[in-house]
Amino acid sequence: MRSFKTFVAPAAILFVIFIFSNIVIVAQQAGEEPDAAIDESTKADVINTLLESLNRTYVFPDTAKKMEQHVRGLIAKGEYDKVSSAMEFARKLTEDLQAVSNDKHLRVRFSNEPLPVRTEATEPSAEEREQQMHYMKDINFGFEKAERLSGNIGYIEFRGFFDPENGADTVSAAMNFVANTDALIFDLRRNGGGDPAMVALICSYLFGKEKVHLNDLYWRGENRTEEYWTMPEKVKGSRYEGKDVYVLTSNRTFSGAEEFSYNLKNLKRATIVGETTGGGAHPGGSVRLSDHFSAFVPTGRAISPITKTNWEGTGVSPDVAVDKDIALETAHKMALEKALEKVTDNERRAGLKRLIEKNEKEIAEKGKSVAKKQ
Repeated sequence: MRSFKTFVAPAAILFVIFIFSNIVIVAQQAGEEPDAAIDESTKADVINTLLESLNRTYVFPDTAKKMEQHVRGLIAKGEYDKVSSAMEFARKLTEDLQAVSNDKHLRVRFSNEPLPVRTEATEPSAEEREQQMHYMKDINFGFEKAERLSGNIGYIEFRGFFDPENGADTVSAAMNFVANTDALIFDLRRNGGGDPAMVALICSYLFGKEKVHLNDLYWRGENRTEEYWTMPEKVKGSRYEGKDVYVLTSNRTFSGAEEFSYNLKNLKRATIVGETTGGGAHPGGSVRLSDHFSAFVPTGRAISPITKTNWEGTGVSPDVAVDKDIALETAHKMALEKALEKVTDNERRAGLKRLIEKNEKEIAEKGKSVAKKQ
């Protein structure tokens, strides 16, 4: 299965690699990953392996050549000679590659722990499958919250798109919980992406029984385009048709979470509220460069059947641009206002008006805090 998270070996193995890679990068960003010294021989080996991999598999061959020329030029100028930190070396290589490619998926990572050696044909062990399932259950397949907000507005927060087969019951349970609400808010402000098949499954709950073309992924290696459509036959719970949907985004919304937002925006099925997303539309997978260095190399690209392009480097622009810290209150207020338009009962109208006023005050108060931070 090809996805935003993986590109070579069987899906279960690459899911483990995906988890490992994200643990590494989160630890690096938080300053928790121990650093180490790096010698000239290791730097040369990592660079050579990386450039070979880019030329062989990176989604745009011409860009791969330009990246090689750029890095070789920096080597000739001695740009890497004074770098003695493994973490700094990974950071600099990432910046130098992205300076040419503008590809936010492409990055080099350092791990203080030795990286596992994999082959393309290796099947995951029973222990790895068990670890994979334990991890997904431990995080509830990415689903953090399913709530009913005041005024009968549904709210679902999830932070990753995980295996759609094993996660199908969790999706169904969440959607069943909000089935009777008047509008639904999906919170993707802390969602870093994942499996496009799960993107398609969740989107399937928002449409009818006719299949809808969502997105395509083009893969350089096979020169092949993979189509993603809604899957009406996989919907186990209640469909959420004919009611307003809102998607909350931030600059941390990335990859598959951006696809979800981009799909629904282009299909006019949801209103995007928040910030412009991170801008990563090139799926790929982790490549082992040495015992302690790896790289995420994009080997494909998303192609919208509607726009014929994607969100790489630009991100998904919100329909309603607000700071991420007031996106929920803003979407909630919008949903309440829509509900008010349809209500004729005076008592309920009065109640909705009170809730809208409350939301306006919350937005104003949070807006002051946001302004202070800026």
